[in-house]
Parts: sequence; structure tokens; C-alpha cells
Amino acid sequence: MSFQQGLLATPIPVHACHLFFDLQRLEALPAVLDALLPEVDGSDLILGVGRPLAQALGRDVPGLRSFPQLDAAVPNPATQHALWLWLRSDERGDLYLRAQALEQLLAPAFSLVDSVDGFLHRGGRDLTGYEDGTENPRDEEAVEAAIVPSQAGQMAGSSFAAVQLWKHDMHYFKSLPQPEQDDIIGRRLSDNEELDAAPESAHVKRTAQESYAPEAFMVRRSVSWADTRGAGLAFVALGRSFDAFEAQLRRMSGLEDGVVDALYRFSRPLTGGYYWCPPMGQNAVDLSPLLG
Repeated sequence: MSFQQGLLATPIPVHACHLFFDLQRLEALPAVLDALLPEVDGSDLILGVGRPLAQALGRDVPGLRSFPQLDAAVPNPATQHALWLWLRSDERGDLYLRAQALEQLLAPAFSLVDSVDGFLHRGGRDLTGYEDGTENPRDEEAVEAAIVPSQAGQMAGSSFAAVQLWKHDMHYFKSLPQPEQDDIIGRRLSDNEELDAAPESAHVKRTAQESYAPEAFMVRRSVSWADTRGAGLAFVALGRSFDAFEAQLRRMSGLEDGVVDALYRFSRPLTGGYYWCPPMGQNAVDLSPLLG
């Protein structure tokens, strides 16, 4: 088994579209999946399965769970859906047309409940101007962090994706003096250097992957977004399980040591979902753990 190659492919395409579906008619699901799977190449179209879909089928995919409901002082909404489709392209018009076609194809069984158009900003910077994913594992280390290993049987080649839509208050953030902005992020905007003297609440310090026990390595594949809801970061984190992301989210939220990540001063997640990205078989994505 191999993984869906688009999960780790570089560079990230200029445009992305995230489609989230809820299951409406279980009896129509087999025919819809038969029509959908040939469309999923794992590169331009990546498929993620949410726990509600597995539950509807009476299956238990190892490692798949729903987004957690954290009892924290800051909000981390859980908006778990049955299916997530991640479309990527260098041409926005193609994404729009393909998203329409996929919505129609899935309509007998699924309803589209959310759609997010993303874009690569200045080569991979957040809308704040700071570089995103600076400490991402690379090459084989990325595979090790994000992909279930070969000895895991039929789950080999899988990946687990945490997906959130973060909305930034850009007016507030840009009103702050530059040193204060740098302290919130934990890096200097001018050269992306990490600030040793940054407060403990700095985002970089809250999420330093090697500072966890066990280490919480994951691969971020985020892009910017903007629509009628506002603007911010369409966050995607890939792991061989959800554990690394969840450990980071708990610490960011102050549940580990009472220190809340300064990111929450100007940004809030609007959504949160967990999805299993199945491996690729010989000819198509392999849903064996889901379908039996």
C-alpha cells in the first residue's frame, strides 16, 4: 500500500478547496462510493473519512475517532463531518467546476455542509506575514510522522488529518507593535528567527514538537482562506495518529499547564474535524478497513 501522494507533495498547490459532507441516505451510499472512488487520485483529490461515516456502516477503523470536546477556557469547536474532500490545483476555475461536479455526484447520499476555498499566500506565509510550517518534518521524516508504517497491515499507508478553520482578527493583530506581534508568534517577522526570550505563551514555544513526551511530530499542510466569514488559516495537520495534534491542542488551550497560547489573542478556530485518509491500492483508494 502507498499513501495518497498529495498529502506530502511539495510544493503545495496555489489553490485548494475543502469540501465537508454529512451522510443523508445510507441506502444510496454503495452506488455513490462506486462513483466517487475512481475520481480520487490521492494527488489532486484527497479523500478523508470521518467517524460518523464509519459508524453508519457499523465499522470501527483503527485509530479513527471524532474531534474532541475540550473543557478549556478558549473555544475549540468540534464540527465533525462524515466525509472530507480536499481538492488542489494551480487553477482556481478548475477547482470551482470540479467541486460542483463532486457535490452533484455525492448528492444521492451526502449533503454538502461546508466549503472552504484556500490559497497559498506569499509562498506559504500566514496572512499575518509569518512563515507557516517552519518546523515541518521533511522527506523521510515527514513520511515517518504522517504515514502509518508498513507493518500495520491493511492500515499501512493511511494518514490521520486534523482540519480546522482559524479566523484571524487582522485589524487587532496589525494594530499591535511589531515586537508584540513577534512575541505572540515567537519568531521575528523580519527574518523568521525564533525568539529565545519570547513569553511562555508564544505560539512557537507552545507547539515545539520536540518538547512533548512522547515527541509530537506532525506535518502541517495549511493555506490561507478568505470568504464572507472572515479570513485566516485553513489548518491541516497530518499524523500517523491524532495523538500529536491532540497533545498540541491541549497545551495550546491551557489544559496542560494553565498557559494559553497567545495565538488565541487574535485568532479562533471556527471548525474542527478528524479524518482518516485511507491508503492507495493498485487502482484506487483502498477502503478495506471501512467496508470490510
